[in-house]
Amino acid sequence: MNDEKVQKSFGEVLRLAFKELGETLVAFIKAPRALWGINLPYIIEGLCYFGLIYILTTYCFENVKLSDIHSGWVVGGVTWGITLAMLFLGGVVDRIGVRLALGLSLALMAAARVIVALSGTIPLGTGMGSPMFFVMVLGLFIMVLGYGIYQPAAYAGVKKYTNPQTAAMAYAVIYALMNLGGFIFGPISSFSRRHLTNIFPPNGIAGVIWILTILTVVSSALTFIIINRKVEARAIDRVKKETEEMEKAAGKEKKGADVETAAVKEEKKSAQKINHLPFMLYALLTAASATLLIAVIAKKIEFSIYISAALLALGLIVSTWEYLRKRPDHPFRDLRFVFFIFMLIPVQTLFAHQWLTIPLYLKRGYGGTMVSEYFEIFGNLNPLLIFILAPLIAGLTARTDIYRMVILGTLVMAIPTFLLALGTNAWFYLFYVIIMTTGEAMWQPRFLQWVAEIAPEGKTGIYMGIGQFPWFLTKMVTSLYSGYFLGKYVPDPSLGLKQNPEYMWFLYGLVALVSPIALILARKWMLKGMRQKAQ
Repeated sequence: MNDEKVQKSFGEVLRLAFKELGETLVAFIKAPRALWGINLPYIIEGLCYFGLIYILTTYCFENVKLSDIHSGWVVGGVTWGITLAMLFLGGVVDRIGVRLALGLSLALMAAARVIVALSGTIPLGTGMGSPMFFVMVLGLFIMVLGYGIYQPAAYAGVKKYTNPQTAAMAYAVIYALMNLGGFIFGPISSFSRRHLTNIFPPNGIAGVIWILTILTVVSSALTFIIINRKVEARAIDRVKKETEEMEKAAGKEKKGADVETAAVKEEKKSAQKINHLPFMLYALLTAASATLLIAVIAKKIEFSIYISAALLALGLIVSTWEYLRKRPDHPFRDLRFVFFIFMLIPVQTLFAHQWLTIPLYLKRGYGGTMVSEYFEIFGNLNPLLIFILAPLIAGLTARTDIYRMVILGTLVMAIPTFLLALGTNAWFYLFYVIIMTTGEAMWQPRFLQWVAEIAPEGKTGIYMGIGQFPWFLTKMVTSLYSGYFLGKYVPDPSLGLKQNPEYMWFLYGLVALVSPIALILARKWMLKGMRQKAQ
């Protein structure tokens, strides 16, 4: 009998998982001081970001007096706007350094939250197009810019203040702390909102935003106090020495930082020969089509909405084709890669519904109950469960095939949605959150690992970056229809309309099931591609 092939017992694997969780916490406690300057503010910013996003739908509807549809557009615009901002503003970190980038971004977000809070404090009128609306939008736009710098700066700081041995643990810690901060917001908002209602009518939410603003100022101060110039210099020197010692111990020799792979050289060579003018012209025409469609929807121009949508679709298709046909090595030319990342969009809509749908669903659907009164707490159970479950499930499933885990995880995540279709019951909701989060913890951490494995040699970076593009589309597309469904199936009780949230969640469950079903049907084709790339 070969002892090396004996599978570990469930108890041993569970013990190792708990050990891993303990090591994560110990690593955080023993982290260099400069890393603490990222981790501590990151908890606070996780609280502030998720907190504002979570109450923003309610704020838009109840305070600004927007419709459900327009409220969804505002919240969606913030979330996908941040993803877009990171693509354009991430380079700022490289130019001004981690310390200044963190301070600048937090200062921008503090100023932004002051403006948003003022929109609900000063009487400015309500409704779409009111001064209150534009003040809020201005604040949210500045916040998007700030966060577009903040997250790249935080992750750049983790890379800068850790050595190759401790980097993975540091990334795990910062991800866990972000989720922990998101959960902490629930109790803070629920209790403070109720006590601030008389000061900040009609619901105390403006007072909660002021609290988030103060916390942002605190996190900004912590960043500059903890990561001063001397601390940063010591951290960089320490990491440099540790890295050199590790390389020396491993018998590695430095071959220069400017060495490029043949694939990168070939890509740069081919990129220099590309004529970008046709693509730029098509992109401009596409942007013009998008502007026309928005104007038609907003009833600013009398024109056919179908023709406008068709022109936009045609522009997107032609622009994409023009871009890809001259870039044979681009990830979007890899059909398996494209299929995989886009087939995850249906199940990822459940992520977006966490802030687009759940807050008002809990407030309206569970009216008069504890769930409605403390909707922030019940709506933010997911981050706490992720903080606990992600490392445990990672330890339990470390040997499981990645693609299989993605299939199982998306299936486990999608199925509990039908519990909400059975009725508006607090127990059904709690079971939904627990099971759905378990599914998320099963597949989400393995997603980037799969992307890295399927990427050809020398293409891992671009594959990882483009792998996030469908998440941007998910947030944008979900925000376009979430408000409509809320208004139709979970309307505000004051309107006297009949509610039918069960049917809404039934439809959302069907949408989410598309992902695991498609992944199952394409399993042989996908795994064949993975084996070919592994050879």
